[in-house]
Amino acid sequence: MRRIALVLTLVLLVSGLQANTLLVMGDSLSAGYGMSPEETWVALMEERLQDNDQDIQVVNASISGETSMGGLQRLPALLERHQPDIVLLELGANDGLRGFPIAGIQENLASMIEISHQANADVIILGIRIPPNFGSRYTEPFFNQFADLAEQYDLLYLPFLLDGVAEYHSLMQADGLHPKAEAQPIILENVWPLVEKALGQRSP
Repeated sequence: MRRIALVLTLVLLVSGLQANTLLVMGDSLSAGYGMSPEETWVALMEERLQDNDQDIQVVNASISGETSMGGLQRLPALLERHQPDIVLLELGANDGLRGFPIAGIQENLASMIEISHQANADVIILGIRIPPNFGSRYTEPFFNQFADLAEQYDLLYLPFLLDGVAEYHSLMQADGLHPKAEAQPIILENVWPLVEKALGQRSP
């Protein structure tokens, strides 16, 4: 009987230890447009976490062409299914490229942040720029909205996901919008400090 009780206790203890889960909600920049899935910065992040012996699951729910509205519609089911500890929010670029009103984009992203918080998930917001040919009257407020959201909700925040990448033609695909596989390690280095900090904040 004592052995059975000990086994049951161990089972309960093990079942109570849940791995952290990171959910990446992004577009083609995180889905890996033009490359194999294992080459993306998200896959490299998962590999690094495993190399560091961290029991962390990474769910890449990014879809090429995704908009903030599309992400908002998909998010509740993903939160329920995966119950993530951290949500990395990388959306808005496709909205901007289509000239959607910034107020609507920001409202969608704010709703995603609030829904994530209601699900007890921390949020990291990953900012992005759009090409200057859209004009500064649009591009600057578009870029600034990510900082505004980070300040409003007290989020960990990366101003520009493609910092150190977008300014180099050799690291970008022919369309000038999507980074090459060679750029993915640089993107990971941009994101990694925020992931480390978020995981540290979740530690007991």
